[in-house]
Amino acid sequence: MPSVGKSTLLNAITNAESKVGNYDFTTLGVVPGMMEYKGVRIQILDLPGIIEGAAGGKGFGRKVLSVVRASNLVVLMTDYQRANWLSKVKKELEDAGMRLNKRPPKIHVHKMAKGAIQIIDPYFSLPAEQILEIVKEMGFDNVVVQFGEKINSVDELIDGLSKSRTYIPLVEVVTKMDTIKNYELRITNFKKDGIVGMAADKGIGIEEFKEAVWKGLGLVRVYLKQERVLEADRKEPLIMKKTDTLNQVLKRISSEMRDDVSRACIWGKNACFPGQEVSFKSLVFDEMEVWFGR
Repeated sequence: MPSVGKSTLLNAITNAESKVGNYDFTTLGVVPGMMEYKGVRIQILDLPGIIEGAAGGKGFGRKVLSVVRASNLVVLMTDYQRANWLSKVKKELEDAGMRLNKRPPKIHVHKMAKGAIQIIDPYFSLPAEQILEIVKEMGFDNVVVQFGEKINSVDELIDGLSKSRTYIPLVEVVTKMDTIKNYELRITNFKKDGIVGMAADKGIGIEEFKEAVWKGLGLVRVYLKQERVLEADRKEPLIMKKTDTLNQVLKRISSEMRDDVSRACIWGKNACFPGQEVSFKSLVFDEMEVWFGR
């Protein structure tokens, strides 16, 4: 939203200097800044506010949305007086083909040399005739459409078949909470709905915002041990995604290292005991310590 405190927040959490004002469209361009959290540097971009009609190009709409589409996470901000605008802004992003806090439907399309259209839906999601009609309308021919899960609506089916959808994590923020009575209680109520309540100029909600961004990005820190009996190097962690495995950690270190190791031992909150030997297919977790060896 325009003039809800985006620039104030950016100035509070980064080294950027974004112009601050009490009128709409203070930020007329993209203002970058770098936020440091848990030893990790995360780039934050302050964009012009998104208004109704942005998906159709209104108010710098297409330019702003192109930047949002290329981002790893989107933060939507409004102030307490305009909290209902969050749903309107989310609709603009949905209309532009973005899916917020969602994952792609598990639909796999396999191209064939010939054979018309085959539908494999063991979950009986939708009537077969309806699925076939939608697949044809979307321009598919000579394909096998295989469902990997139950699809609950036509919109979900279209999303799964479309190549123009972008799936982005979302953090919602309501600012200027200090301007209302009993704002601590209101912040608690917002938190129950997954919304961060904030007054950035007074430092209220800053740490909660940083943590929400961290979780939304799905980042974890992995510390390497050079020797099993030595302490891990905790100065420079590897930054991985929580969906990554130890195999991907090895590839990050060296593409040739996988052939030189046969064991992986881990330490940390998800280890059954310190130094547990695990599969290379094991998922990483935050502050994992790992040793690779023979």
